[in-house]
Amino acid sequence: MRKLNLQKKLEILADAAKYDASCSSSGSERRSSVGGKGIGSTEGSGICHAYAPDGRCISLLKILLTNYCKYDCLYCVNRVSSNVQRARFTVEEVVKLTLDFYKRNYIEGLFLSSGIIRDADYTMEQVVEVARQLREVHDFRGYIHLKTIPEASPELLEKAGLYADRLSINIEMPTEAGLQKLAPEKDRPNIKRMMARLRLNIDGFKEEREKIRKAPKFAPAGQSTQMIVGADNSADKDVLSTSSTLYSSYKMKRVYYSAFSPIPDANKALPLIKPPLIREHRLYQADWLLRFYGFNVDEITRNQPDGNLDLAIDPKLSWALANRHWFPVDVNTASKEILLRIPGIGSKAVGKILSARRYQRLRLEDVTRLSNGVKKAMPFMIAENWQPGALTDSPNLRERFLPPPKQLSLFSTT
Repeated sequence: MRKLNLQKKLEILADAAKYDASCSSSGSERRSSVGGKGIGSTEGSGICHAYAPDGRCISLLKILLTNYCKYDCLYCVNRVSSNVQRARFTVEEVVKLTLDFYKRNYIEGLFLSSGIIRDADYTMEQVVEVARQLREVHDFRGYIHLKTIPEASPELLEKAGLYADRLSINIEMPTEAGLQKLAPEKDRPNIKRMMARLRLNIDGFKEEREKIRKAPKFAPAGQSTQMIVGADNSADKDVLSTSSTLYSSYKMKRVYYSAFSPIPDANKALPLIKPPLIREHRLYQADWLLRFYGFNVDEITRNQPDGNLDLAIDPKLSWALANRHWFPVDVNTASKEILLRIPGIGSKAVGKILSARRYQRLRLEDVTRLSNGVKKAMPFMIAENWQPGALTDSPNLRERFLPPPKQLSLFSTT
């Protein structure tokens, strides 16, 4: 086999890392999984953007240690049966790349994942060694996110947490049946056990630091996970139910949703086309409602006959249209919990409304200054000089919020 230089390895292993959404740039164009190379793009690979515990947006070098993998997960382009060019970094090469990019001010940290080589413990030892050398040998103070391997030993998991800011273990599929069908070598109960162990470690070290200020930190940015959406027939209700359990049982910081994208040499069990990316976007919006707006999964999906979110409108608006008996809501008297249910009014705007109304009765123009979504909120709210009247119960209210149809240009080829 021809020996690859460092640049070529970087091209291959940064491009392969784009499939992991646990560290990804949101709001930018997603590239197809078939074809396309390159590094340093927010749309694909090389550099990704994540958020530090203090809320800062930071740039990370996003790579795999290797795209060799002994497993044959059908949805993964790096599976053992896949016909792709393989590459592998040494520990020293990853350390060098990270430091070089960091010194040039291209990145503020590292996101490192890997295929499984030899066995889980051997691979995890290599990943942990990268973080150890960065921290202990080079005194690297940047952000480190490590993808951990559920089958690895608890001792390696604990070592990883002492060097990394965040750890993640991928749940992979929304249901156990889906994982069994598409990745039978992976064990969902074991994945959950490792998530539980990780939560106990995070909580235990946090309690220790409350008693002893100089006690070591353990994954201070918490743990995250990823689910692939659209590779099987799981409905959005299944996806969100799994997310809700992960948040409540394992104190997950984030669940990332990755729309399945067709891969080369795909197995017949996989769909031929990718789901619309708007589905991924709606799931993130619903996830936000679960975490910050007091909604539960049943409320969000109850009025969808197939268990999937309405792709045409956001899930909060969809809920409001199906529950018009809640509205209109008076912004001058309603509780925080009720204000959070108004479409177009975000959690920050609710805080501003609660603060401002202590000193005056809020008029429509006041709410407009406090929130960017008043146009969507108007049918569902009352202000000092605003009553929606029959608008709240208008039979064509949903149509008012649909995006305008695209108009074809005379010169369009589609």
